Amino acid sequence: MVDVGAKAESVREATARGEVRMKPATLAMVREGRAHKGDVLAAAQIAGIQAAKRTWEIVPMCHPVPLTGVEMDFDFDAQQSAVRIRATARTVARTGVEMEALTAVVAAALCVYDMCKAVDREMTITEVWLERKSGGRSGTWERTPGFALRKASRDERT
Repeated sequence: MVDVGAKAESVREATARGEVRMKPATLAMVREGRAHKGDVLAAAQIAGIQAAKRTWEIVPMCHPVPLTGVEMDFDFDAQQSAVRIRATARTVARTGVEMEALTAVVAAALCVYDMCKAVDREMTITEVWLERKSGGRSGTWERTPGFALRKASRDERT
């Protein structure tokens, strides 16, 4: 692990996003709370928070970070037929919480998938990214507005 012992503690925050795309009928089932296994978003919220708290056990080389808060937000995108997930992790520590926010999003997305897979095996967990981080020596960073993932063209790959 990187030695962060000489760093000063500071307030740090990171926000990550991701989404689970699914069939429109599956999205309606989640939105209306009709999933056979229970409240999908409530379970995903718990999964995300618990994963953020244990990131250091899940991701090799991560420091255990004393989180002061984790917020999970979900919304629906009917046009993309997706559940959008947003996680914000906070701490006062010597290292950032980007990995905690990203891990929370992935765990929540996996939970959504697990709770809905019996009715929709074609779901796709996609576009997980860091949206913003603040604190520490590098200060604040925000993803460029309008950023979208895309495949590189043939010319860009050579």
